[in-house]
Amino acid sequence: MSAVAMYSSVQIGGIDAQIMQHAPLVKRIAYHLLSKLPDSVQVDDLIQAGMLGLLESMKNYDSGKGASFDTYAGIRIRGSMLDEVRRCDWVPRSVYKKSRFISDAIRTIENQTGTAAKDSDVAEYLGISLDEYNHILQDSSNCRVFSIEELAQTGDNYLEESSGIAEAPLESIAREGFQQALSNAIGSLPERERLIISLYYNDELNLREIGQILNLTESRVSQISSQAVIRLRSRLGDWINND
Repeated sequence: MSAVAMYSSVQIGGIDAQIMQHAPLVKRIAYHLLSKLPDSVQVDDLIQAGMLGLLESMKNYDSGKGASFDTYAGIRIRGSMLDEVRRCDWVPRSVYKKSRFISDAIRTIENQTGTAAKDSDVAEYLGISLDEYNHILQDSSNCRVFSIEELAQTGDNYLEESSGIAEAPLESIAREGFQQALSNAIGSLPERERLIISLYYNDELNLREIGQILNLTESRVSQISSQAVIRLRSRLGDWINND
C-alpha cells in the first residue's frame, strides 16, 4: 500500500484533520528532496517517513518556544526522510571512511595555510593521484546523501542532544549560531564551489544544467559539489563531530 493510500481512509476530526491539513507539506518536501537523491529512492518511501515525522511534530510541538508549527514540522519531516534514506543506504564503509579522510585533510591543510585547500593539495596530502581523488568524490556524490539539508539536519541533532541541559533561550541561540556558522562557511567557499552550491540548492538546477552554464561535464560538477560539502563538514567540525 502506498504512503498516500495509508492515510486516504483517515476520518476528518481532531488529530486526523491535522494530518490531512499538513499532508501537502509532506509531499512538497518529499518531491523537493527527491530531485537531489539517487534514482533508487522512491517518493512513496519519503512520504511515508515524512508522515511519521509529521506525527512526531504534532506530539512534541511547543508553541511557547516561538517557532511556527509549519517551521517546526518542516524540519522534523525533512529529518525523518533523510533518516529513512540513511537507514536504507547501501554505501560501503570504505566510501564513508575515505570521505572522512578527505575532510580531515582539508581541515589540516586549511589550518596550516589559512587558505582554501585545492584538490591537488588534498590529493598530495593523502598520497593519491588526482584521478583517484576525483574518483572518491564521485563515489561520494553517487552513493550518499551529500547535501546542505543533511548538514542542517546534523545541526538539529546536535541541538536536540543538548536540549536536555539547555534552557530554551540558550537552545535558540545555539540554533542561530549553527545556522550562522553554516552561512559563513558557505560564503567562504572557493568561488566555483560557492556558485555550484548556490545554483544547486538555491536555484534548484540539476547537475547537467549547471554543467551547461559553467561549461563543465556533469560528473565534474558532481565532484566539485561533493568537495564543497566535504569542505563544509570539515569547517563545521565543532558542530557536527557526532557523525
